[in-house]
Amino acid sequence: MSLTGSGNCLVEARGSAREQTREARGSAREQTREARGSAREQTRTLSVREALRCLLRGRIVTRVYFWITHESFYRYDVPVQLAPHLLRLTPRLESLRIVSQHLSVEPFPSLRNDELDAFGNTLTRVSFVGQTQLLHVSSQLELETFQPPLFHSQLAPLARGTSSPCHPDVRAFAERLAAEVCDEPLAFLDHLTQTLFTRMRRDDRVSGDARLAHETLRLGVGACRDLTVLFLDASSALGLGGRFVSGYLAQPHTPEGPSHLHAWAEVFLPGLGHRAWDPMHGVRVGDGYVPLCAAPTQAATMPIDGGFFFAGSTVNSTLDYSLRIATR
Repeated sequence: MSLTGSGNCLVEARGSAREQTREARGSAREQTREARGSAREQTRTLSVREALRCLLRGRIVTRVYFWITHESFYRYDVPVQLAPHLLRLTPRLESLRIVSQHLSVEPFPSLRNDELDAFGNTLTRVSFVGQTQLLHVSSQLELETFQPPLFHSQLAPLARGTSSPCHPDVRAFAERLAAEVCDEPLAFLDHLTQTLFTRMRRDDRVSGDARLAHETLRLGVGACRDLTVLFLDASSALGLGGRFVSGYLAQPHTPEGPSHLHAWAEVFLPGLGHRAWDPMHGVRVGDGYVPLCAAPTQAATMPIDGGFFFAGSTVNSTLDYSLRIATR
């Protein structure tokens, strides 16, 4: 009996120990779950606080990551001497962060300098020696974009009858749209963007300069650069200064898709700085845009600008390019 009793006590003791161990493990797991839940809650709280801080600083939290490869091939049927070239292929930094960048040129330049122009654009100036039948420029970028929100601050009414040079048809068009929104600047810019988007047919001209604003207005059709010039002239007619922007757009559902350079407009608003609109797509510019260059005219935003010399009476040149954009 005593042995049996001792055995029962031993069994009970072992059972009690196992039960205590299970309770201890359960308590530890519960404490771990509570700690993890508390950590997640603290993380969420920190994320909300960070989001609020970003908003107070004028930035949104969402970002778009870009991987861009842009290659241009200039070919000549006879040897040529390349003149100095300007490359405008480094994005402007107001609304993005460059993670990595590689810009290569063939033939290898004898001189290469990076500099800023009068409008704050980064230029790469290259010079060459010797002759060639090929100029190859390759730009590879990895970057993330963000866009400050456009606050609806109180702005002074638009000024009609300004002395800015403008075609009468464009001025009349702008003043009519302004009257429809009671001369409120932000409402006018949104209305102008939507009007050009809905009334203008799209003409995806890959090459050629932008048409004059009144020509685009008369024809009722244009490429992105044509609509941008019309947008800027209409804004200027009401005292709003702006600039032409050239860059990359990554929205596969748009008419151009991500395979061509794109153009849009920026307008300076007191207290807000330069803000951008895309009349080709009828939207305010967001984080799906990568600005390369901004200037008063299209001519000052060309991505590759230069010439060449040759011996003989004629030369034939061709340009082939490819643009690949991936986003996340």
